[in-house]
Amino acid sequence: MRWPRRCGSHRRGLIPVVVLGFVSLGIFVLPLFETETTKPLTVHINPAHRQLVHEYVHGLLQQKCRPGNARRRLLERLPASGHVTQPFLRSDALLPDDLFLFPPPFGFRGLRDKLEDMLKLLPDSEASRQKEGPGGPNACRRCVVMGNGGILRGLELGTLIDRFDTVIRLNSGPLGKFSVDVGNRTSIRMSYPEGTPRQWADHDPQALFVAVVYKAVDLSWLSAMINRHTVPLWDWLFFWQKVPDRIPLEPQQFRLLNLQVIRETAVGLLQYPAPQRRVWGWDPNVPTLGMSALTLATLLCDEVSLAGFGYNFSQQGAPLHYYDRLPMAAMQQQKMHNVDRERELLQELVKGGAISDLTGGLHCSVCSG
Repeated sequence: MRWPRRCGSHRRGLIPVVVLGFVSLGIFVLPLFETETTKPLTVHINPAHRQLVHEYVHGLLQQKCRPGNARRRLLERLPASGHVTQPFLRSDALLPDDLFLFPPPFGFRGLRDKLEDMLKLLPDSEASRQKEGPGGPNACRRCVVMGNGGILRGLELGTLIDRFDTVIRLNSGPLGKFSVDVGNRTSIRMSYPEGTPRQWADHDPQALFVAVVYKAVDLSWLSAMINRHTVPLWDWLFFWQKVPDRIPLEPQQFRLLNLQVIRETAVGLLQYPAPQRRVWGWDPNVPTLGMSALTLATLLCDEVSLAGFGYNFSQQGAPLHYYDRLPMAAMQQQKMHNVDRERELLQELVKGGAISDLTGGLHCSVCSG
């Protein structure tokens, strides 16, 4: 289908604030985008465009689910061996040696003892299975990975998003007053310490928190969250932004991402070179959290859709996120991620039928402005 172009956004009063945090033990550099207000931009959506998006998503949900489709299509792009089969790390599962070849975020080199202690706090394989959908454990399941893109603003997709079997949300993407656009349900909240909401807003009693480790201290933080302990003062020195001091979930609701998922995304899918540590930071071969969430989703669900993905740099004043006033131009100031390569890959996956793009941010007619 061909997506109509969105109407332009109000562009005045946009002040990007970009802060680079230097984290020792790495030295890992990540961009921080913040604004002083969460008041969203006024975005005018063509009603015909909104209707077309709704019809597309509704039609997708009505189609017959194809068992194993997303993972099978992804495997066609990966080397013949070494595929990830375990989305989360567990205490009762064998930890492969190659998990310790690289330091975070590509592995746990030098952290074996710390990792094993952490895994004792997490559920075993039986307890850590993703909750079953209405059709039972053998039902064909549909995932939607919710990006935080401004393209979601005004589309009013919330009720349709909530109809997916598994809703994966990233970092601190809020609900509440934005639920008309992004829905109310959260099956999985996937984040690292600095990206995690400081005010928890996911009220689904079955929601899971999937922790992503980018640096050694993230394991200590996760342990504190599970045990409901205070984060040690020393650890605070290694975060590049204030992190939550509590996550109001039970221990069985926490998961630890298998960092082989990030390596498969980077080296296998995006075809980046093997990780190379430098004196300052890393080469720009770390995939965005959204790309890693896509790979995770193919391990959990049969059909995978994306919403809120796609950076349209031809509209520099368009909203970067659905929940704040940061403009698209701010994303170009970060150097950690190769968003152009990611966009190309996502477009190929959509075109090949591996995944679906619910909001049209990956279609060439939209990307070209």
